Amino acid sequence: MGTLVKITLHAQDEDEARAAFAAAFSRIRELDDILSDYKPASELSRLTSTAAGVDARSSRDLIRVLAASQDLAVATGGAFDITQGPVIRLWREARASGRLPDDDALRKASARTGYNKLHVDQSVGTVRLDEAGMQLDVGAIGKGYAASEALAVLTSRGIGSALVAVSGDLAFSAAPPGTRGWRIDIHSTGPAFGIPSVLELTNAAVSTSGASEQHLDAASRRYSHIVDPATRAALTDDITVTVVAPHGLDADGLDTAASVLGVEKGLALIESRPDAAALIVHRTPDGTKLVASSRFKALAAAQRRLN
Repeated sequence: MGTLVKITLHAQDEDEARAAFAAAFSRIRELDDILSDYKPASELSRLTSTAAGVDARSSRDLIRVLAASQDLAVATGGAFDITQGPVIRLWREARASGRLPDDDALRKASARTGYNKLHVDQSVGTVRLDEAGMQLDVGAIGKGYAASEALAVLTSRGIGSALVAVSGDLAFSAAPPGTRGWRIDIHSTGPAFGIPSVLELTNAAVSTSGASEQHLDAASRRYSHIVDPATRAALTDDITVTVVAPHGLDADGLDTAASVLGVEKGLALIESRPDAAALIVHRTPDGTKLVASSRFKALAAAQRRLN
């Protein structure tokens, strides 16, 4: 899926560790073959070559990711939209070339998008696209799913303490031996805001989105790798969103959706999800602001009590 995967685990011996690593990475490779838009032969890529209007039978993994994506698209009014593949590709090329994409090309690409043109039927396991030439990109939700799925493989093999990192998407189980939890970096703005920069967490998923690593600097502005479907433009607002949720499928999609929605609407989205917590770091010329959801504040308070 265009990124690197790192797995940390605690096992009884080297043989158990090697077998667990092999099984978890095998699951990652399987999902890469299903979900990657970088591979022309992936199941996701083959789906977009299916004739428009045809109900294509799809794998359980693809159906699960597409259905969750569509649920989030509906909940956000299209702020989260995996059909933006044609537009995202233009911005991906722009980051590689260092030049902004052409407005006319963006407009033409956008004409082949729209979450209402994608139909997922979980009851029978089929997917239908309304228009030829559509391209799906699940990079904003698939990596979190892969992290949690690889962790599930480790757990099924008796590995009680492990962390899977797929780029900025983490999934982890019980605390490493002798600790209270996995130490997860949350922000780097300093202690003055009253929010711990590191949280010790167990049995959860954490995803972070922002422009710190993937971005385009052009025309005196920084453009994020996240695209707003409403404007066809990469985000220029300096916003970083970290979401804590039970599964990477939730955490990964929500951090991107909240980034597109902005601070107020993004926070409202997080608060509407009973199992999610989020910290939004918003940097402006006037300074930096940290905005935490109610459940994130509870996590931070628990951390302070332990310290």
